[in-house]
Amino acid sequence: MIQRTLLQGLVLILSFVAVWFALSQVDFVKFFNIEQTSANTEEKLGDLLWEAIQKTETIIHDKEIVKPIDSLVSHLTEKNGIDRESIKLHIVQKDEINAFAMPGNHLVLYTGLIADCENESELAGVIGHEIAHIEKNHVMKKLVKEVGLSVLISMATGGRSSQTVQQTVKLLSSSAYDRRLETEADMTSVDYLVKANLDANEFANFMFKMGMNNDAPDAFYYVNTHPDSEERAKAIIEDTKDRKYVKKLFLSANQWKSLKENVSKIKN
Repeated sequence: MIQRTLLQGLVLILSFVAVWFALSQVDFVKFFNIEQTSANTEEKLGDLLWEAIQKTETIIHDKEIVKPIDSLVSHLTEKNGIDRESIKLHIVQKDEINAFAMPGNHLVLYTGLIADCENESELAGVIGHEIAHIEKNHVMKKLVKEVGLSVLISMATGGRSSQTVQQTVKLLSSSAYDRRLETEADMTSVDYLVKANLDANEFANFMFKMGMNNDAPDAFYYVNTHPDSEERAKAIIEDTKDRKYVKKLFLSANQWKSLKENVSKIKN
């Protein structure tokens, strides 16, 4: 009887080990196509949100504005091993000093931001910050946390009202991420700037300037509250003080001047 019990126990253990070994060989992400499903949902969601913006905002297609910004994005991505084709750049005619990322690698810049930046490195710092949100998957983390995965999937499959879509756009365009993610995006942007030989200290200057701007929008609350803005600007300066890199202008002085002039012509 004891031998039979031991035998049954041994068989049970061996069976468990066999099943465990078999399961360990299965790539469940691939088996259930989870990764692809997630990517498809994000892509559809991003396109849906961008369509909503197109219906309510004026989109800039003027090559005198789009081309230099596009080349700056290309420079940042190329120097940092990021697939430029994956970033979908959009410029919206709006006086607010704002930029934000959306699912599906959509990057939205307002003309008010371009007008406010004093040099290309300030603008590149903000662009790098938003690209970091994209590359670090911060956008979907924020939406899953604040909107909910089921709602996002429902939106992507056409199961939610246009009001829900508009509310999601507003969430991304008018509220910041939590401090940990914002800090990670700051420092990642600094890395991008250094590798692209752009002046990271100018990004710090922009953040400090925004912190002193009482008219700054809520979207930039993480830099428009003193002393938080000063602390984060100091963190950037501290991070870059010992870095050895040659700061160079990417856009010529004439290109930057022309960009600013063309943006000023279309300000609301």
